[in-house]
Amino acid sequence: MTTYDEYGTPVGAYSEPESLTHQAWRLVRAFFLYRIRPAVQGKRNELQSGNWSFRRLFTLVKALVLLWWVVLYWGERGVFNSAVESCNWDSWENWETGANPHRLIFVADPQLIDPHTYPGRPWPLNPLAYKYTDLYLRRTYSRFQTILYPDTIFFLGDLFDGGREWSTRTTTSPEKQYRKYGDDFWMNEYRRFGDIFFKHWGDGGMQARPGQPGRKLISSLPGNHDLGFARGVQEGVRDRFNAYFGDGNRIDVIANHTFVSIDSVSLSALGQESPEQVEKLWRPTKGFLEDAKKRKKRLIQRELRAQQGLRPYPGMPHHAIEKKDLATSQLPHANDEITEFPTILLTHVPLYRAPGTPCGPLREHWPPTHPPAGQPPLEHDDRNAISVRGGYQYQNVLNREITADIAEKVGDIRYAFSGDDHDYCEVLHKAYTSAGGGIREITVKSTSWAMGVRLPGVQLVSLWNPVDIHGNPKNGDASKTIQTKLCLLPDQIGTFLRYGMLFGLTLSLLVLRAALVTLGLVSSSETDTTTESPLLPTASTNTYPATAEKESHSSNSSTSSERTGNLTISR
Repeated sequence: MTTYDEYGTPVGAYSEPESLTHQAWRLVRAFFLYRIRPAVQGKRNELQSGNWSFRRLFTLVKALVLLWWVVLYWGERGVFNSAVESCNWDSWENWETGANPHRLIFVADPQLIDPHTYPGRPWPLNPLAYKYTDLYLRRTYSRFQTILYPDTIFFLGDLFDGGREWSTRTTTSPEKQYRKYGDDFWMNEYRRFGDIFFKHWGDGGMQARPGQPGRKLISSLPGNHDLGFARGVQEGVRDRFNAYFGDGNRIDVIANHTFVSIDSVSLSALGQESPEQVEKLWRPTKGFLEDAKKRKKRLIQRELRAQQGLRPYPGMPHHAIEKKDLATSQLPHANDEITEFPTILLTHVPLYRAPGTPCGPLREHWPPTHPPAGQPPLEHDDRNAISVRGGYQYQNVLNREITADIAEKVGDIRYAFSGDDHDYCEVLHKAYTSAGGGIREITVKSTSWAMGVRLPGVQLVSLWNPVDIHGNPKNGDASKTIQTKLCLLPDQIGTFLRYGMLFGLTLSLLVLRAALVTLGLVSSSETDTTTESPLLPTASTNTYPATAEKESHSSNSSTSSERTGNLTISR
């Protein structure tokens, strides 16, 4: 007996509509049952029955798909792995047996591109440049961590491209077109930098290697694109940078070496006209240099005490300090007689050198000019040198007087590492105060493919300087405590060109094959000849002759022409 509800509808006649999840499940299930499974079964039957051929299995389209897969994997993954793996520490370090060197990487001029980099470039070139430059930096930096696993990373300035232009609450850009960019934009760029570098610092782990005190990342050294140059530096911009990255003037004792970082872009204001008018710009770095030797000695004393298991600072004296002496009282420090560690200078702008000083064979843009047969390398080579000049918000090298002052105030410099130029340059400075033998300066390549070099790079540095309790080198030679290697990174522009060539080849082959098939010169039997079926099964319209015949003799039907096609007249 049929039961009706209060609206007169038979109970159970209608059910609740299916949920979207259930409908999606039915769609996927039907696609698998009626499309995937029959296709797989058909291919398997063909293989089992021997009803297949080489041409049918390896068609042009399938070959192109396979080729694209291989090339894309190589360009997006394999080329990065192979480039970084070729720089493996064990393949080039040459220390005595049992050495446990400290491994350090210098990263120069990542210079995240922004509206300042390519002004006026049309859409979509700028968004694509942003995406692929960041992707390149992230991939290479992540592989530094997972493959090389350095103990320390130093950035050598120019973290941003237009950082100096973005306004603060107290300053605005001297260029009108950039005044609309303020603190909010700079903060977004800072987060972007963090997503690329800070976030991936631990990709290989955070544990210290055996025998090393820990891992360290230092990114406080500013460049001219971060702050400006000389009188172009604005205090508000510098204060903002220092607040998030740290003071550009600092001393670090790492692996029994003393690293002295200086804010050379601000100090350069001292070498321009009327320096007294901008004393606030250069005074902090100048004061830091005045006290550098004393700071170096104290930090070395503390490091040696810590290595002996002592407290870095001696205990406080147990006597009262008069109120009037509080301002001048200092933390106690040891006055042990020590030998200084080798000093390494870090500056964004390279040190001064005479115009035409060659940079060596590793310079990408202009390799050394070949001398006449039988002659030594040229001592003056303008093509291979860093150009000694400057312009708006930049100067390729520091002033001669400022360079000499830095060398004298820091003292005993053995090595210097700089950035700014984007290409490699190695120079031995013999005109300045040094630890003997001159100052060997390496200008590090940019790590970004968008900075005018086809092969970006980073500088690997291996440090090994075992010392006694007074800082004296145990091997007796403090001049051989550093080994370096230029690590070249993938040619991204070359990868794009290969993609373009493969695209052109693919298009040409497909057009050629289509033309040959159209002309009947090539059979199209290699294509899939199976009839396309709909995504889901559909009901087919069938005719039923017996039913049609019965209906033709029905008393309430005057004609059956719609069903049988024959006109029947009832009598």
